[in-house]
Amino acid sequence: MRQIRFTDTTFRDGHASLWAQGMRTGMMLALARNMDRAGLRAIEVIANSNFKKCVRELREDPWERIRLLSGALPNTPMAAMAGAGAPAPFGLAPLVLRDLYLERLAANGIRRLHVMESSNNMTGRLVTTVPVAQNLGLEVVVALVFSLSPKHTDEYYAEKSREAVALGADIVYLKDSGGLLTPERVKTIVPAMVENLNGTPLEFHTHCTTGLGPMSTLAAVEAGIETVHTAVPPLANGASQPSIFNIADNLRTLGYETLIDEEPLRQASKDLMEIAHHEKLPLGHPLEYDYAQYVHQVPGGVISNLRHQLRQIGIEHRLQEILEESVQVRQDLGYPIMVTPFSQFVVSQATINVLNGERYSVVTDEIIKYVLGVYGEEASDAVSLETRNTVLDRRRARDLAETEYQEPTIKEIRTSFGGKMSDDELLLRYAAGGDADVDMMRASGPFRDYSHIQRSPIVEFMETLMKREDIRHLTMQQPGLNLILEAKTAPESPE
Repeated sequence: MRQIRFTDTTFRDGHASLWAQGMRTGMMLALARNMDRAGLRAIEVIANSNFKKCVRELREDPWERIRLLSGALPNTPMAAMAGAGAPAPFGLAPLVLRDLYLERLAANGIRRLHVMESSNNMTGRLVTTVPVAQNLGLEVVVALVFSLSPKHTDEYYAEKSREAVALGADIVYLKDSGGLLTPERVKTIVPAMVENLNGTPLEFHTHCTTGLGPMSTLAAVEAGIETVHTAVPPLANGASQPSIFNIADNLRTLGYETLIDEEPLRQASKDLMEIAHHEKLPLGHPLEYDYAQYVHQVPGGVISNLRHQLRQIGIEHRLQEILEESVQVRQDLGYPIMVTPFSQFVVSQATINVLNGERYSVVTDEIIKYVLGVYGEEASDAVSLETRNTVLDRRRARDLAETEYQEPTIKEIRTSFGGKMSDDELLLRYAAGGDADVDMMRASGPFRDYSHIQRSPIVEFMETLMKREDIRHLTMQQPGLNLILEAKTAPESPE
């Protein structure tokens, strides 16, 4: 009987996909001790993109979050997700900051690094990222990002698997950010990768955006994968990962042994549901099949954040229009893989095009840099000639093209942020984009405590009564409350 393990994404990708990265430190701490008892392979808790959100909107210190969770999760390795440009949320940080960021992740309690190069370029920054992280004692899990295009064949992923092994990856994982994999494709791509990994373990990560996530996960296990990424409801399903309870139940039915203790996870799920109700946060639900996801390929987390931002300015109704425009922008750029940061680049430009009513009248710096080849010549060469000419025919593009980039020293970076400060503080101010938001975060006081939020005893009592078929009438009286419930009698059938 094959044994299957689980990596949990609730504290990172789960709330990124469903709550626009809105899960607070106190919420995580309220669940952590139960999560730690479950026997999870790892728990993903942070990404470089979370730093900016934590500081600017949640007014919380992400370093404090990592340290506190490390104390609350003594038995479970904590994982951080890092793009090749980390700690920059969406661009490319100086290499000295990248190295310092990895060092501070390890120092604050991270034990596992999920690292991704957005175009699956195994000859770029990953060449140095992997050994730097391993020398810090981190287990390095290299992502191979799935995409749909004529280029992204099974043979392509077989070759990328060989390249990941050559990098020295401890583990490789197939990362299906858009939930685009089907069970049929899983049955061919997973064996092709496993055959070329020379014994390096392969994990599986997908989303439920198209409604196929649970079936693709089961297909991945049947194809040879022994660790899958799941989330705890209500931060499972929807645009998030499959529910660990659903996957575990189905795997046991299929004859696999699941190395997980579900009892503490069910308590964590129950507490998380109560938090969601208390904060009026959305619940993840299984989705019906959505072919539109295969058209625009925008990941669920990006859609979640976009919807949140559009709602803030009162134009949430234009979401579909922007997703449709993103199809054209992606085509113009030569079909980049729709994952951070490229998915954000495409969607940001599509939003500008829609709101301005004219395509590329205003262009972001990151799109200009993409066309100029800052993110790799392979990506730049695929941009259509018309788009290239339109994007580069402006003064800003000429200025960026003429700028000679030189790697700064850590002393120069520190000086630009005001001189003497701790390494954690320097990285925080860099990731947040300056001092003002960090100062406001510091002034906002301690993070909110959620340990007191439990299910109301009266709610528990009512749910218990509702399950009983022998009770037809209930009267409840107390000061300020007079409640009478009476079960409906089924109508008699006409003779």
